[in-house]
Amino acid sequence: MRSYLTPQLTRPIGLLAVLLASSAPFGAAHAQGQPPQQLPTINVDATRLYQGPRTAGPASPSPVRSSVNDAGSGGDVQTGDGAPATLGIVGAATTVISRQEIANSPAQSIQEIIAQVPGAQVQTLFGGVNGARQSVDLRGFGAFATSNTLFLINGRRLNDLDLQGVELASIPRDSIERIEVTRGNSGAVLYGDNAVGGVINIVTRTGLNQPNRARIEGGFGSFDRTEGAASATLSSGPFSTAAFGNIIDSDGYRQNNKYRQRNGTGEVRYTTPGFTAFANLSGDDQHIGLPGGRRVTPTTSELITNRRGAATPFDFADQQGINGTAGFTKQLWTGGDLIVDGGVRHKNSQGAFFGNLPLSMFAFSSVDSGLTTYSITPRLSITNPLFGLPSRILTGIDYYDANHDSKRAQTLNSLPIHTYNLSQQSLGAYWQHTVGILSSTDVSYGGRIQNTEIRARDRYNPLAPGAFDIQATPLNDSETQHALHAGIEHRFNQYLSVFGRAARAFRTPNVEERIASGPSFDAFFNPIPQTFRLKTQTSYDYEGGVRLKLGMLEIQSSVYDMYLRNELQFDPVNFLNRNLDPTRRYGSETSATLRINEALAFRSGIAFTRAVFREGPFRGNDVPLVSPFTASGGVTWNIYQKYLVLDATARYWSSRRFDNDQPNTQPKIPANATVDLRLSGEYDRLFWSFTVNNLFDVKYYDYGIASAFTPGVFNAYPLPGRTFLLKAGFTL
Repeated sequence: MRSYLTPQLTRPIGLLAVLLASSAPFGAAHAQGQPPQQLPTINVDATRLYQGPRTAGPASPSPVRSSVNDAGSGGDVQTGDGAPATLGIVGAATTVISRQEIANSPAQSIQEIIAQVPGAQVQTLFGGVNGARQSVDLRGFGAFATSNTLFLINGRRLNDLDLQGVELASIPRDSIERIEVTRGNSGAVLYGDNAVGGVINIVTRTGLNQPNRARIEGGFGSFDRTEGAASATLSSGPFSTAAFGNIIDSDGYRQNNKYRQRNGTGEVRYTTPGFTAFANLSGDDQHIGLPGGRRVTPTTSELITNRRGAATPFDFADQQGINGTAGFTKQLWTGGDLIVDGGVRHKNSQGAFFGNLPLSMFAFSSVDSGLTTYSITPRLSITNPLFGLPSRILTGIDYYDANHDSKRAQTLNSLPIHTYNLSQQSLGAYWQHTVGILSSTDVSYGGRIQNTEIRARDRYNPLAPGAFDIQATPLNDSETQHALHAGIEHRFNQYLSVFGRAARAFRTPNVEERIASGPSFDAFFNPIPQTFRLKTQTSYDYEGGVRLKLGMLEIQSSVYDMYLRNELQFDPVNFLNRNLDPTRRYGSETSATLRINEALAFRSGIAFTRAVFREGPFRGNDVPLVSPFTASGGVTWNIYQKYLVLDATARYWSSRRFDNDQPNTQPKIPANATVDLRLSGEYDRLFWSFTVNNLFDVKYYDYGIASAFTPGVFNAYPLPGRTFLLKAGFTL
């Protein structure tokens, strides 16, 4: 079952010990006079990836750079403000999007900014306002992209136990320092579950080393959109603080498409040379109307007659969340740091799904859920040389305890038909070791072992309005899974390097998928009780690539191959979730940047993504909702000393199969392309921007659901044509 916020509503402690042994060739290499290179440092507060410039070259002084820069574990990639960018896991392609690039981008949402990374795709259902309920797909997972892409904020998990997905719209855009995108499943060792397609880490700004300053901004745009944002940074001695907040209101592109978003975040930090502590608190409140799809048949098309209409004029979804995290970093010895952080995350969500009538004849027309997750993630970073070789070890334990309660009723105010309670505890231990075996070669290996315990219960009320089925059988289950990674990078010279890796990852079914594992019905329409039982999805991933640096031009290209078993997906015929027959993803991703000078830079990316069924009745067929070809390009031009800056971005995606079309018998969602444009400027303390999205007024959609029974019939979710947004503000 997809999340109830999507149209498919009807649908022990593990310890890992790694023995390190000396190697004669390693010692011999350095005895011959080859000095060990410096491995990059770790930003232990914000990420488990590696940071810092390599010895391969100097930092670029340019304040303008391409929107996307790629590196394996090395490469001299710098952020737009001159700070070192994340260099990532050895052997894996990591893209860093800097704060300046995010600020300049004409993309309306964080998801659309990420979509400029080669291999990333987006799906938009509800009009596209601020990226609400917009999902990011790394390496072709289609309808279940959100469950196969792990989102982090400052190195901590955002993916919840449900299927609702990560709501990036709740993160104030001004609060983001950079976005790290690691494609492929190597991140599963460091971060665990869900990191099958990749890991996206959002690192937020702090008040550390920032001037005491406040920033206020307001704007208005198409569809009665109004928004405001405020931020402040303050530091005094070892103490610093930062706060960010924004509000957005819009009528939305379609009928019943109103959108309201309120969110804020604040942090207090204490920093001394050997000790750092922080506390962060954030909250969000969101409402969105759910207009449903536009029906298309062989003879009629609501995409033509009433593109902006609503098939579900009464449906809506609300969400309220509050999150608190705190932690510290303590230097135990030179090169040895203990990092301990923990947090609690609570989310309430309500949804009503009545179709085209205010009271539906179907059960489960409303959902009222609460989810609370507690976590603690201590780890140890050791950067001391090992047998004379540059070495970095990162090892730790992740503990998460989540409890989900969900009431499924005919209306939000009626007695619940089903009251589900699912709790899940996971405890994982991991080890990742990076060593410079030669001055030109880094090797990384690591592993994770993780135990997950799940308890699921259902309280069924046969007297509730709309009740028609039976109670689910309880589930008590415990499973231990593991993740592995091995990677290598070799730099032939300052111009050319190659990298490669192999990894194993896993994904445990979430609570929504377990709830939607039934009930089903036999041939006589007698209900068969659900069991909450699904198998864990596993993947094996291989990747290799090359990077070139030729003066102003930087190119990275890689190829990958991924084999999956027990992939979790929705069955549109029986209206439940199940494990698929084995599937495969393979493809290539290439990015290029051309920096003409400090004021002008071009960027481009292209990807081939193939997702197919390997076995079963759909063998050889495409997995739905995956475009085989995607491309992007753009330019950033500081026309005159920041008084006038132009940023333009174009995105293209080829046709893709509709959701539900595993047989590949229906027509496809058409290929399309959009162009976004942004002009901005700064003068003293004043700043402004004017953005035009979908410059050429393309009438398109990137998500749709095909009928499981009738050829040529589908529901499409149309997106806006040309829109504008004007913003202005000042700093204090």
